[in-house]
Amino acid sequence: VETQTLDDTALDLKTGEPYKFFVDGEWRHDDHQPFVSGNYGVVNTIFLAGEPDMIPAFFSPETPGGSNMDVDNDPFHRLVASPRMSQADIELSRNRISVFLSIHTAYELLPDSGKVIALDVNLPVKQAFHILYEQGIPVAPLWDFSNGQFVGVLSALDFILILRELGNHGSNLTEEELETHTISAWKEGKLHLNGQIDGNGQLIPRRLIHAGPYDSLRDVALKLLQNKISTLPVVHSSSQDGSCPQLLHLASLSGILKCICRNFRHSSNSLPILQQPICSIPMGTWVPKIGESSGQPFAMLRPNASLSAALSLLVEAEVSSIPIVDDNDSLVDMYCRSDITALAKDRAYAQIRLDEMSIHQAVQLGQDGASPYGFFNGQRCQMCLRSDPLHKVMERLAVPGVRRLVIVEAGSKRVEGIISLSDVFKFLLS
Repeated sequence: VETQTLDDTALDLKTGEPYKFFVDGEWRHDDHQPFVSGNYGVVNTIFLAGEPDMIPAFFSPETPGGSNMDVDNDPFHRLVASPRMSQADIELSRNRISVFLSIHTAYELLPDSGKVIALDVNLPVKQAFHILYEQGIPVAPLWDFSNGQFVGVLSALDFILILRELGNHGSNLTEEELETHTISAWKEGKLHLNGQIDGNGQLIPRRLIHAGPYDSLRDVALKLLQNKISTLPVVHSSSQDGSCPQLLHLASLSGILKCICRNFRHSSNSLPILQQPICSIPMGTWVPKIGESSGQPFAMLRPNASLSAALSLLVEAEVSSIPIVDDNDSLVDMYCRSDITALAKDRAYAQIRLDEMSIHQAVQLGQDGASPYGFFNGQRCQMCLRSDPLHKVMERLAVPGVRRLVIVEAGSKRVEGIISLSDVFKFLLS
């Protein structure tokens, strides 16, 4: 472990000396010691005893720096004021990220080893449902053997729509028919449900949205955003006619964000926007304050709300997750689209009524029963504070499987908003 004293900063604290630690090839700071943001990113500062009245109040021993994930502690109040960003600094950060994404390709998203799962489009829907649950994946590309092409994807949203259709008394689908009802037949029925029919009464099939391994990361990110999808198949064909395609990877905004974080980790000062607290950036969806109008409603539900209400909200509000809160609006869990696959366990979907099962009961199907809510299990609920800098939020969203962070109030965990991967990219690429 090495330490280095930095000779020049924009801190303008004549009584202090900033420093950082060099650990395992990475410059770091100590969360438990006084620290501030400057030209060198976040640095610790030693305050000299000669002029004690010069020590800022927000470094008092009663208010330690703490950890960004330590949102349970009432003493956690980081009052470090970040300088207001100029539009020029914002555009500088956006331009540098855009340039980086433009010169790097989807090929760089491919892991050294791994697996990708595709489903035969003629597979029964019921079997596909169980495969997604058993493999722990929310989406899978669809392969049509007759055409030798990938023709679409099957996602958790499809199963939400299927279960809602099963619960509809006027539905033509029955649970028994899921044994023989193919993915292809469902996709065709879905086109009818969505009214995707031309003037001649013919179905208008959606083309597969995909990327090639040499497409730029910027183009991949824009495809994901513009089509409002979470994953994008990366497909390669050595033939000019596109025959014999190979499925290489499923690209996501999370993987692209990981590339950004890795590239700028040691030069974060070149992106001024990364040091700004998220509350100062026009990003995410926030709970409106009393008397404040909000153009976008914020969806939250209680644990005893019905699963039917949760699924309707996911579909109609076009959101991928819903915070589950107690009577004080404090976060206790999340219900996400991908949670629907838990109903495949022991064929639970055939034994329940969506309007009679609560969200809490639905979440428990996918849990081990060790805790009253999923909040304490694994990474179901990823949180952040409004004071967290953008780079910390980006680092957490770059973790595989994390698609959004719930913004909570320190101590009470009262929900204040939510930031998703798409929110970050819409801001960075706008």
